[in-house]
Amino acid sequence: MQKEITFYLSPEEAANSDVYINYLSQFTGVKKTQISYFRLLKRTIDARSRNIKIHLTFEVFIDELPPQIITEKRKYIDVSNKKAVVIVGAGPAGLFAALKLIELGIKPVIIERGKDVHTRKLDIASLNRENLMNEESNYCFGEGGAGTFSDGKLYTRSTKRGNVKEILDILIEHGASEEICIDAHPHIGTDKLPKIISNIRETIVNCGGEYHFNSKVTDLIIENSIIRGVVTNNKDSYFGESVILATGHSASDVYHLLQEKKVALEVKPFAIGVRVEHQQQLIDSIQYHQPERGNLLPAASYNVIQQVEGRGVFSFCMCPGGIIVPASTGKEQVVVNGMSNSQRNSPFANAGIVVGLEVEDFSQYSEYGALAGLYFQSAIEKAAFNAGGKTQTAPAQRMVDFVNDRTSANLPPTSYIPGIVSASIKEILPHFITSRLKLAFKEFNNKMKGFYTNEAVLLGVETRTSSPVRIPRDKETLEHIQIKNLFPCGEGSGYAGGIVSSAIDGVRCAEKVVERINNK
Repeated sequence: MQKEITFYLSPEEAANSDVYINYLSQFTGVKKTQISYFRLLKRTIDARSRNIKIHLTFEVFIDELPPQIITEKRKYIDVSNKKAVVIVGAGPAGLFAALKLIELGIKPVIIERGKDVHTRKLDIASLNRENLMNEESNYCFGEGGAGTFSDGKLYTRSTKRGNVKEILDILIEHGASEEICIDAHPHIGTDKLPKIISNIRETIVNCGGEYHFNSKVTDLIIENSIIRGVVTNNKDSYFGESVILATGHSASDVYHLLQEKKVALEVKPFAIGVRVEHQQQLIDSIQYHQPERGNLLPAASYNVIQQVEGRGVFSFCMCPGGIIVPASTGKEQVVVNGMSNSQRNSPFANAGIVVGLEVEDFSQYSEYGALAGLYFQSAIEKAAFNAGGKTQTAPAQRMVDFVNDRTSANLPPTSYIPGIVSASIKEILPHFITSRLKLAFKEFNNKMKGFYTNEAVLLGVETRTSSPVRIPRDKETLEHIQIKNLFPCGEGSGYAGGIVSSAIDGVRCAEKVVERINNK
């Protein structure tokens, strides 16, 4: 007999796996000797009251052995001499598209503007410590994409679009912990992701796929509305049966190139705001209803949303036990984002608090057509750069000071390595954004007592929440509506957000590409 059993334990009990068999016996009503096998399927924390419980769901086999558990890695074939598909971008969408292409017998040729993941780390260190911006190798550009140096969150709402478990299994096969299939809100952490990304590269190369680093796409080879390949800054041309465009939402030059080539684009709503940093201990005390979380509970996270004057104000990419990082991709811009290591052991908690925008908010840039939101975004990032002193130093303001229109006389400690400088956020962001943020912070305090505090600091600006441009594609074929054999993919095309949803989109695009190749 096979059963699925869920029960609740205290954090202390849940930390001791030796007691699981006792509870399984109790809840199934059978002797412990009758339980031939069990495994943990899901783990969730219920912290809605002071009496915190850990929800554990098990698969249990009673008086019978489970089917043979296959742990062998999936097999990828040699595609060295197979038909080729060009993939622009080595982020989650591009990498998972490449793996799926190999699985289906097609050779991926990956074109990446940045560097390999380990060399990239050196440029990121220079950006943090010395304010040296490499516009092609930073927190956004390079092998693994923006997700590599992030919190590594692996939960998504796009389960209807594809197989989340397949994505998680592939990550586990390449070095991720099996815990990501158990935790309700799994994450990997930026200390673990680089090795996983390099392991994926090893799989792709060993199967005959190609990587071309330091290769920025500068032109598209389009003939009679059919894309044949791409040209890079090195004057190299790469041809393929199709081109999967998986460049990420920070590659503004790609949108400009597409517009110059008269490739159809659409303006798209997105969100802009600030990154808010609290002491992690404060967030723990609010969420766990106790002064200290102890050693058995993870750093607490939060998710807040509030409708303010007809617009959503919400938390984005919350990083418990994390740090704030410079996510700029140009020399005259300041952009901030968050990341954390696998242990989430920083004393700080940070999250983007952003306001949802509509297309009409970009009307002053309407002359730029589909790129109106991009120009709006760029203007704010430039204003933050100027307010911060024209380096990667970020303009910052205490939360209560911001709400009361006071420039902060001093600032609390921060995790942001390039440093912060006191500035007025309302001088950087438009009034319709700051006015909503002010109201939202007080409303959030009604849900999380203590959230609204002058010990919290706002860093500007959080502008890269999602793409301000959509590259339209057919709903069924996923092919661009105008250019044949061009498959816009992932966050940069406006069809995904985050590691898992981007990876799922990459898989779907690869499947559609192969379907098209086979039907020629």
